[in-house]
Amino acid sequence: MKMFLPHDALFKQFLGDIALARNFFEVHLPADVLSQVCLSSLKRVSGSFVEPTLKQSHSDMVYSFETVTGKDGYLYCLLEHQSTTDKMMAFRMKKYSLAVMQQHLDQGYSTLPLVVPVLFYHGETSPYPYSLDWFDCFDDKEAARRLDSEPFTFGRCDGYSRRRHSEAWDDCLA
Repeated sequence: MKMFLPHDALFKQFLGDIALARNFFEVHLPADVLSQVCLSSLKRVSGSFVEPTLKQSHSDMVYSFETVTGKDGYLYCLLEHQSTTDKMMAFRMKKYSLAVMQQHLDQGYSTLPLVVPVLFYHGETSPYPYSLDWFDCFDDKEAARRLDSEPFTFGRCDGYSRRRHSEAWDDCLA
């Protein structure tokens, strides 16, 4: 059972009003992101991606938008209702963004949309003490950034299912 949180109701009422949400994003989105978002196309969409164990302290809202080039995109907003910080918040936001992308694909689209994660934090520690760059969650963030921006490695093992495993494996290693 979800506990009633006054911040949750206020958050959903405030950002549930599309005009207020547009104004909020206009003020708070970075200029380079805002220049790509057509805020006049902003619409609230259903879906929540907060992990079940965090539903007591978090609430989220998702908006769809068109980019200035006519492509689909989403603004994912997470409200954190706790006064403690999370060193892995950037990673959690990445997971939620991927979940929004998966929902988009599940609706029949064939390409991934842009997803802009936005965190609302109202804890006592200010400014937020941890990085909002998910690459900072890695021990070697430069290697992670490089690996994430390059195509994945592809290995081909022709004939693996048609021949004995050991022979096919030898071919893969050659």
